[in-house]
Amino acid sequence: MTEFVAEDLILIRGRGRVSALGLVPAPAAAPTSPFSAHTAGLPVAALPTAAEAAVTQLRRQVPAYRQLDRTVLLGLLAARQATAAAGWHSGSAAALHHPLAVSMGSSRGATQRLEEFHAEFLAEGSVSAAASPLTTLGNVASWVAFDAGSTDGATLSHSSTCSSAFQALGNAMAWLRAGMATRFLAGGTEAPLTGFTLAQMRAIGIYSPYAAAQWPCRPGAGRPSTFVLGEGAAVFALEKVSRARAAAEPTTEPLFVLENVGFGFEAIGSKTGLSPDGQHFQQAIRQALAQARVSSADIDAVVLHSPGTPAGDAAERAALRAVFGELLPPLLSNKWLIGHTLGASAALSLDFALHVLATQQWPAPPFATDLAAAVAHPIRRILVNAAGFGGNAASALVSRLEVPA
Repeated sequence: MTEFVAEDLILIRGRGRVSALGLVPAPAAAPTSPFSAHTAGLPVAALPTAAEAAVTQLRRQVPAYRQLDRTVLLGLLAARQATAAAGWHSGSAAALHHPLAVSMGSSRGATQRLEEFHAEFLAEGSVSAAASPLTTLGNVASWVAFDAGSTDGATLSHSSTCSSAFQALGNAMAWLRAGMATRFLAGGTEAPLTGFTLAQMRAIGIYSPYAAAQWPCRPGAGRPSTFVLGEGAAVFALEKVSRARAAAEPTTEPLFVLENVGFGFEAIGSKTGLSPDGQHFQQAIRQALAQARVSSADIDAVVLHSPGTPAGDAAERAALRAVFGELLPPLLSNKWLIGHTLGASAALSLDFALHVLATQQWPAPPFATDLAAAVAHPIRRILVNAAGFGGNAASALVSRLEVPA
């Protein structure tokens, strides 16, 4: 990661999200299970009715959007929220004087449209001319940029399995610190709730045996494996500003700083597995801490990757003990609320971390687990983990910047 000047901060000016919780990051308390039954016979974390209506409305607003994959539409919906929260509307001072770049992550990209085009090919022996441009991974970032009105910024797309969103944010941070951009929309999006994708997850043997109403995704609960697939997106409006400028801004709301994103990799025989001590997690966490120039003692909580698979959950906790010692910070997760959203999961975990920083609250899971309930001490800095098939991992540090009154 590029070295940076200590006086420079990467502020999160706004954020948006969509998931099985709708357009909010987390409820105040555990609701009834937000999971539902898919026609494939498995529990999934699909969008609720109101969020689905927002996607439908978005699809109808622009004729070209009617052909877009659901993954792209979820990204557009979250990016619009982030842009609005940042005040980066068309015609604003920021829009007029500072180009807007886009960096988006997605593990699988245009899943639904790709499967539709492939089915068309098998049935008819041909596909439409739109098949290629609508299924390339690059169409995620390019459509987000189009919808945001960006005409002079970079459009970057990333795919690194379930850490894809942090690859996107890490690249955006590097560009900002290098002075190659001043504003970025960065995040992740995924809409993988298709029959073929669910069949792939079932074939691996990790899918939850619990019904949708039984809280089927249970991070940290041990056996059996409780992986559940979800859909969603989260996008962040990032801007590099000086610490002095941030401190002088007239706001009573806390400012959030994306301090760093660290990366790790382990080369192991199984592309779906990981080492028992989570070596790639250890590398990513240590890199994030070192480059942000903070120690493990400065971390107030950890939002886990923890998808509910016994081996994966145990490896991540082993990695945390290797870095923090036996006394771990409070362990948090939102996957028991939204499932595992693959390439969007890291972004949605980061959004959940910001919710915790803002409210100092999070719901307690209704099942036995090692996830933390409320704690007495303030949460000011959170480590967020992500990992995926292929041996890659990423860890992000986010903190709350207290502005003097």
